[in-house]
Amino acid sequence: MKKLAFLSALLLAVGVTFANTSKNEKDLETTHQVSVITKSPKVSPFCMSIVKGDFDTVKKLIDLGADVNAKSNGLTPAMYAAKFNRVDILQLLITREANLKAKCSEKGLTAMDYAELSNAQDAKAVLEKALNS
Repeated sequence: MKKLAFLSALLLAVGVTFANTSKNEKDLETTHQVSVITKSPKVSPFCMSIVKGDFDTVKKLIDLGADVNAKSNGLTPAMYAAKFNRVDILQLLITREANLKAKCSEKGLTAMDYAELSNAQDAKAVLEKALNS
């Protein structure tokens, strides 16, 4: 009889331990999740196409009504084109009446300033020609 009582107590203890272990593992899974929050600039798909130099997509987006003067992350499309020396896209923006004198929100720079800072000589030449005509 003592053996039966001992075995019953032992099985009960093992069962309780197992149940607590499973519960604790589930608690650990739910309470120790790591969340990574990153803040990335919001650049429009239109301006990302300019950055990548995708002339066909830029042209198609303009044809579909994209605003050639709408700022994205504080910069106009012409500023992105000048900064990344995307001459063909810059010329397209100019023919579609991009405002080359607009200033960025944060630093007050123009498309010409971005061309100069990026040493984008071809874009700088296109801008000089457009601004002087």
